[in-house]
Amino acid sequence: MPQSVSTSVQLKVPYYDVDIMQIVWNGHYFKYFETARQAFFKECGLDLLDYARTTGYLFPVIRSKIKHVQPLRMDDEFLCTATLKEARIKIVLDFEIKLLSNGLVCAKGQSEQVAILMPEREMVFFIPEEIRKALYREK
Repeated sequence: MPQSVSTSVQLKVPYYDVDIMQIVWNGHYFKYFETARQAFFKECGLDLLDYARTTGYLFPVIRSKIKHVQPLRMDDEFLCTATLKEARIKIVLDFEIKLLSNGLVCAKGQSEQVAILMPEREMVFFIPEEIRKALYREK
């Protein structure tokens, strides 16, 4: 099995992501995960929108989950890391959010994406070879 690959992004909690207690609203964690996911794909040299235009394959998220460990608060600076777990039948990414100040884990999560062939909207049960190789950063 290819080695684990990951990408991290450094973020800061903005005012508009917190509630009256200055704690990040739970839905914003998925936004942070998405930021890390897009950075991961970019580092792999993938533009999935362009790939969809040229091949007809889309990669929708079919499942996502999160475990909240400690809340993020206004102005917290943190690292959100996306790590590839699998890319054979579906793309599975693990996520972790850690505070920069002390390394405390605030949240962990995961997402699953499948390949859909358009215009039939037919799910295929494999990740195309060129996408798999790019995700594992194989040459």
